[in-house]
Amino acid sequence: MDDAPRVDRDAAPDHYGRLRVRADGLGPARWLTERTEAKGGFGRVAGVSGPGFAAYARLPHPAALDGRPVRWADLGAAYGRPVGPRTRWHELIGTDMDHRSGPDGGLPGVWDEPAAEGPTPPEVARALIPVLARHTATAGSCWFGLWHGYGRWDFGRFPVFSTPGREEVLLSGALEDAVSPVELDEFAELPDLWWPEDRAWCVGGDVDLVSTYVGGSPELIADLLAAPGLEAYPVGPRDLLD
Repeated sequence: MDDAPRVDRDAAPDHYGRLRVRADGLGPARWLTERTEAKGGFGRVAGVSGPGFAAYARLPHPAALDGRPVRWADLGAAYGRPVGPRTRWHELIGTDMDHRSGPDGGLPGVWDEPAAEGPTPPEVARALIPVLARHTATAGSCWFGLWHGYGRWDFGRFPVFSTPGREEVLLSGALEDAVSPVELDEFAELPDLWWPEDRAWCVGGDVDLVSTYVGGSPELIADLLAAPGLEAYPVGPRDLLD
């Protein structure tokens, strides 16, 4: 699961966007690793967004039409299918798991690019950041996990910590800088994991997922569900991932 293709890659820099790649120990990630090993597991919500939180939400990554995002709820309306917390992409578009673009490459006038696969898409992250910021006292001091297999960078000189199915390098910076990698390199991936110093919440994504998951307080999850710039659904820690 964690094997990346063997390609020639450049040595990773000390900064990924404006986030600092940490070479001085993995202590800030120990709480997450220990929790995941004890209570999480690959394929479950808590395995990707951290066990032990009071509530969780799923944020499906939007599809696109002519480069504009299209929510799953709008796709469901077009297909005449209800969308709920556990709806999977292939179920939504009426195909099997191996045909993400549908038999005709989309639905004319509704979508022409499937839901983005991978960590949190930048447009979702930009809408998510102000909501998260309201639910931590340490938005200026956050930690991030980035799968070492992404992109052109070789992170071999940095230590890694383990999550179910992945090994991550540790980054640090302000919450508002979570999107900075794509601002400096349009082909960069955002971090898979985000959490603040006070551990009030944890955001989780993965190269193989078409949703981002968030664990936190009931108040945070209610805020996410009501946020006009986000599409979010409540899920449980043991629910299967998409």
